[in-house]
Amino acid sequence: MEDLVESILDYVRNDYTDYAIMINGEWGSGKTYFWNHKIRNKIESMQLNGKQYTTIYMSLYGISNLEEISKKIFIETTQLMDKNLKKYMHVNGQTTIPEYAKTGLDMANFFGVTQNGDHIDYSDFFSTDDKILCFDDLERANVDVIDILGYINNFVEHDHIKTIIICNEKELSTKLKSSNLEMKTFIATYLLDKQGGLADVNSDKPMVEKIQDKIEYVFDKANDYERIKEKLIGETFEYAPEFNYIINGLLMRYENNEELIRFLRENTGIITSTFNKSGTKNLRILKHALNDFKKIFEMVNKNYPNTSNRVLKTMLIFTIAVSFEIKAGKITKDKFVNIKDNEEYKSILVSSRVLLMDNRKFYIKEFDNNYYYNFKAEYRFFKFIEIYVRTRIFDMRVFKDNMEVIINTVDTNKLPGYKRLLTEEYWKINDDEFSGVIEEVLADIKEGKIRLIDIVKLFAYFSYFTKKGLIQYDIKTIKSIFFNGMNLASLNSEYCDNVKEELSEISVGETNEDIEEILNYFNQLNIQLKDKMYIEKAEEIFKCIPMRMETFYERFDKECMNIPIFKYYDVFQTFQRLSCASNEDIVTIKEKLINRTKLHKKEIEPEMKNITQLKKLIDDYTKDKQTVIKIVMLKEFAKDLEYILQQYEIPMFEEENENNHVES
Repeated sequence: MEDLVESILDYVRNDYTDYAIMINGEWGSGKTYFWNHKIRNKIESMQLNGKQYTTIYMSLYGISNLEEISKKIFIETTQLMDKNLKKYMHVNGQTTIPEYAKTGLDMANFFGVTQNGDHIDYSDFFSTDDKILCFDDLERANVDVIDILGYINNFVEHDHIKTIIICNEKELSTKLKSSNLEMKTFIATYLLDKQGGLADVNSDKPMVEKIQDKIEYVFDKANDYERIKEKLIGETFEYAPEFNYIINGLLMRYENNEELIRFLRENTGIITSTFNKSGTKNLRILKHALNDFKKIFEMVNKNYPNTSNRVLKTMLIFTIAVSFEIKAGKITKDKFVNIKDNEEYKSILVSSRVLLMDNRKFYIKEFDNNYYYNFKAEYRFFKFIEIYVRTRIFDMRVFKDNMEVIINTVDTNKLPGYKRLLTEEYWKINDDEFSGVIEEVLADIKEGKIRLIDIVKLFAYFSYFTKKGLIQYDIKTIKSIFFNGMNLASLNSEYCDNVKEELSEISVGETNEDIEEILNYFNQLNIQLKDKMYIEKAEEIFKCIPMRMETFYERFDKECMNIPIFKYYDVFQTFQRLSCASNEDIVTIKEKLINRTKLHKKEIEPEMKNITQLKKLIDDYTKDKQTVIKIVMLKEFAKDLEYILQQYEIPMFEEENENNHVES
């Protein structure tokens, strides 16, 4: 970095120059900071041939015409002629007039007479050998770059003013190619058509490529830029930030927060390492990330003051990492959106067998390997931080949920053994802890404390451990413990409807006969849990007939349209409730059943046996009854049930003894 500084100062010291120099670097890499803190002061402290240099800095960001550049130069130079203004700026440590202040100053003060009545000293305007011009953000101007460089060339070639241009040439190149693209495409297409290029059947070149070639031929701004750059720019210096120096400047803004600044300075190595792992040189994103972490650090210390230093370090890594991943445009924001908590994040990491089939899982694995390499942490995905970085909203509910989990697990070493196996790589468990974890897991399985699907996943681990000789149990004993545990767990577990996804998290061993046996038994128990769930649902929904029909309709439409709910409710009770419903409700229910069959014929087929029995009950009830509206409505209902059954080609049966039976 010092070599770069000296090279720039050598340019300034040179008695005669007819060229400018360029400092090229990526956006956010600290080029402007480098100018302000490494170059400007050294230039202004130099004295050559009895003269002291004055720097005039101008950002071209948003400049829309060349006249604005002239005004900027005028204001920056004329400020030195107003003694009162100069004195004020000196007392207050100001080196340049803020942009907002320039707009508020009375421009009359700068024309002819200054505030203190002194007349303009025109020698200041004609003296150029003590001025250094610095033009920043060349690629962000709204004026044609070729015009700006031509304008700057007047100062360099004719007045021999030392001039430094700061820019991002990579973005400048993109801008030159993409400006006015719609207009360029229209003109290029028009010219091709006139020249017969569009109708040339002998050409094997795609039309898009023809148009692109014509655009480059007619509007070759890149070549124009290179020509004027060759004439104007004598040297181009590549700026690579000296991070250790710049990080001190970034941290200085937190000097008033003693706890935060102490923590950040203690973990400068983590900040530097995470920044380097991001693969970018964008210090601006790092600055925003540290500012976000300030909020996070303060909220954690305020609400959870006993949080371990290790967790805070992990939060620092995660905040910086997610900021770079999202704000540097490396990923779309939805990569993290659907990960609800740290446990799911870690489950994705151990599901290595399916990584290549899932781009999101592959990305998460790469993210973790990159940013957490050689950094051990049990809890390393913070949903509240991800939401804050992505949306700018600090969600207090999610924050408290995350912190409660951390307090009750990571910070207090209460993470259950089975969760350690399912969410960590097992080899990260210390040898002296491993046997204890195994015994703890087996005890929980024997007592049925673990979810049924998790027991299946754990068996894959225990089968693998047995095969590798890591545990002293034989596979027969293990299977017996797991079968009994599954029976107990099924009493309190819920139906698992995403078995394939859950089992994809298993990361050890391969499927074998023992695992298949456990899996088949799980499927049997899971079907029983499904039946139990639907029986409870049917009871809740059908008991709304006939007194709470609005609730029945709402839940039936939302929860029962594509499930065979009639399979799970007693047929005779269905008939009793239906016969007590109003005529209007009987018609409405009938219409819903017909529509449901059209939309979800295959899904509801298992309930057709009960629908057959329901029709039989209605037919028996309405037979020989006096004709009233209710009887007519029920007969119509039965007729439509017959229409539904015909869609499945189910024959009607007459057995009396089947009227009151229900499949369970």
